[in-house]
Amino acid sequence: MCGIAGYVTPENSMVSRSWLRAMCDRMFHRGPDGYGEFFDDHVALGHRRLSIIDLSGGAQPLGNEDGSIQIVFNGEIYNYVELQRDLARRGHQFRTKSDTEVIVHLYEEVGERVPEYLNGMFAFAIWDAGKRELFLARDRFGEKPLYYSADIPGTRFCFASELKALTALPGFDPKLNERAVADFLSLSYVPDPHTIYAHVHKLPPGHSLMLRKRALTVRRYWKLNFEAAHSGADPVEEVRSLAADSVQRRMISDVPLGAFLSGGVDSSAVVAMMTGSASHQVKTFSIGFTNRDFDELEYARLIVERYRTEHYEEVVSPSIHDTLGTLSEHFDEPFGDASAIPMLYLSRMTRRHVTVALSGDGADEIFGGYRRYYFGVLEERLRQRFPEWFRKSVIKVGGKYYPKFDYLPQMFRAKTLLTNLAADIGNAYFTSMSTFRDGGLRRVLSPPLRSSLNNYCPRRSFAERFQAVSHLSPLAQMQAVDIETYLPGDILVKTDRTTMAYSLESRPPWLDHRLAELACRLPMSVHLHGRERKHLFKRAMTPLLPEPILTRPKMGFSVPLAEWFRTSLKPVYREAVLQPDMEEYLSLTEARRLWVQHQTGRHDHSRKLWNLLMLGLWHARQRRRSFEPVVEEAVAV
Repeated sequence: MCGIAGYVTPENSMVSRSWLRAMCDRMFHRGPDGYGEFFDDHVALGHRRLSIIDLSGGAQPLGNEDGSIQIVFNGEIYNYVELQRDLARRGHQFRTKSDTEVIVHLYEEVGERVPEYLNGMFAFAIWDAGKRELFLARDRFGEKPLYYSADIPGTRFCFASELKALTALPGFDPKLNERAVADFLSLSYVPDPHTIYAHVHKLPPGHSLMLRKRALTVRRYWKLNFEAAHSGADPVEEVRSLAADSVQRRMISDVPLGAFLSGGVDSSAVVAMMTGSASHQVKTFSIGFTNRDFDELEYARLIVERYRTEHYEEVVSPSIHDTLGTLSEHFDEPFGDASAIPMLYLSRMTRRHVTVALSGDGADEIFGGYRRYYFGVLEERLRQRFPEWFRKSVIKVGGKYYPKFDYLPQMFRAKTLLTNLAADIGNAYFTSMSTFRDGGLRRVLSPPLRSSLNNYCPRRSFAERFQAVSHLSPLAQMQAVDIETYLPGDILVKTDRTTMAYSLESRPPWLDHRLAELACRLPMSVHLHGRERKHLFKRAMTPLLPEPILTRPKMGFSVPLAEWFRTSLKPVYREAVLQPDMEEYLSLTEARRLWVQHQTGRHDHSRKLWNLLMLGLWHARQRRRSFEPVVEEAVAV
């Protein structure tokens, strides 16, 4: 796990060591163990290192035998030993035992196809001096971040692991991407390939980028296939075998390693399989909460007792004041998933003992574990029972006028169900996933920003993604869209930023692409069996997990947002959101109305208020951030 950055200057400009150093210094937390740099005519590559494998020999940038190819790399390659053996047989000479050097020599063999051969999480840039080409690639699911721009004055092209590194460039223009604001308020994150800045993009997961002398091209090298036929082998045994291999590969490390343990099926299965592969006692890490409504420690302890792990846990009473500054510092654009708060506590505690932690991320998307998948399939079955004219007239009217009872338990709310039945699956899923939508979004946006959007609608953009996969089963449609949006935009961003805030590397075995390709070849009934979600995965893990773990209701990381907005967050919201300069983005009348309604207790607007607060805190940090030019220090190469 590291931080990478670099840039290419125009032909008539020289590279500056100061620029590169400033970019990398803003990512010190990603790599506190070392710094390296490389310069060649109009190219600068920088690297901040968190040492995980080959502690003495893996420094970067790293080159091939004659130095004509140089790489800066962030991530881990889990099949690098096999690749290294094959490349050595082909005559390649290795100076280190690092996975980074394997990528360099593999690039010499296969060129742009190199990411197709890699099993791992990665973001890297390769400079080929002979061809004068810069090649970038990001892993299949987007575990590792990679930002780039071809529109920053003083550079022809630049890239980095985090947005804050690009803002260090003296020509950086913080012009707002208005569509990103609308997307964020709707979805609680900014979906790939966009960022909050108009001139910066994310390289999407499963994509590579080639910068040649006169062209920049982005290519998709991998996509999950939900239609391939299954081999006919026992899927339970296949999943169990591949899962064990995925976990074992992610235990390769030259530094202390452990696992997050929430007490849910996904993280518990990781720990069970680690115990089967480890030659030593596995370290596990859990946090609990003084508020029992959010505490899962009793389930985590079942795994600790069964597998005799070396366990560390903390019971915390999350204080929003402990984390607000960290959230705004490490999430360089607005981010609205409040479960980042407990994840920060967990990462901080874990880093005291290990440098690498395995996680259960990705299993819900790959194996159909979300509650919304079950209801999405159920809604689609109900739609088929009514003619289209009836759904779009009678049911739609019912949804429009049915009261919105925010204060009732969700099972007693029918407004969303009626609204969803009147729509197609894409629009219904957007309604279920979004925070601000349609009229609510229009009301909260400022008139100038609303006008600049030129009728852009996050719902329509989301529905287009569903249209592209409309030939798939309802479950596969939701999974496919989540894997391209929610997983890389929310889940993996949250994990990356919260762990790297404390220089901790997280590895999710369930996002091994071989496991995903197997799971997605199987029919919907294998994953959703009656009311049971993630049926296949649970069957595969049944011999390894206690019954209470397998049958307990799903419980995510949660915090008492609704209560906070009626207590400790009241002054913070006023100071960050209800200020005149926020009228650039928001209608303060609507932002105040939502806040006042929430105080009554009859409305729960906590998710909306949280997104508005995160936008306000980001804006406040933008005003404080300096975009002053870095003193140039030209490099002679």
